[in-house]
Amino acid sequence: MPTETPLNTNGHDLLPRRTHNVMVFAEPGEKPMVAGVHRRCATCDERPTYVLREGTVHVQDPCPYPTGITTEITLDVPSGKLIVTDDLRAVYDVDIDAGASYNTALGKAQVVEAMAALGCAYGPVGNSCPGLYREGENSYIIASPIHDDDDVPSLPEEDRLARICTDLWAYSIADFEDWKAKGGAPENKRLGHYTVVDVTPGAYKFTLHTGERGFDNYTADTVIFAHIERVAPAPTT
Repeated sequence: MPTETPLNTNGHDLLPRRTHNVMVFAEPGEKPMVAGVHRRCATCDERPTYVLREGTVHVQDPCPYPTGITTEITLDVPSGKLIVTDDLRAVYDVDIDAGASYNTALGKAQVVEAMAALGCAYGPVGNSCPGLYREGENSYIIASPIHDDDDVPSLPEEDRLARICTDLWAYSIADFEDWKAKGGAPENKRLGHYTVVDVTPGAYKFTLHTGERGFDNYTADTVIFAHIERVAPAPTT
């Protein structure tokens, strides 16, 4: 007769956020059975191997990212102009199936890094329609504010530099002149809504938080998807 047994995930993200139906059964000498969990870790994309030790079912190998993944990339902006929108794949595009599943934090991080190598700061943010907000001198955030009962947003409207309509469920930001030099056409009607934002020329670090363990874009608070800061001046010629 199977018996209900505790589960040690060994750092893996296997438990759906809104479920209470995880069942773990194990008998000595038999392969443990676990129901109500992800088939693969939502962070590292590994399929768990379950083992029974001292009355507890364990995932055999630890997750290499037990706290999730914070992705950092650098974008050069020599022109001092950013094109801000959701989808720049007509110019910057990668194979999202080349690495881990895009449904995992690792898969998304790999796509973010691959896009950055092409010159595009890309980040998955769900269907959130966030904005680019000024936070300080040469520092910005990509965030979704909440509104109070009088419909006043938690972030000042005057600090919002761009709206991002997330038909792609992502933001895509690039140096405006680099985008045009690589074939971007401002008059292309298929591009959709975009904004050109003036910034101080230089290199900007994007720190994306959506892959961090426990990140919740449904929280009843301001959601900050990414921090952006200028980390180096533009090279002199």
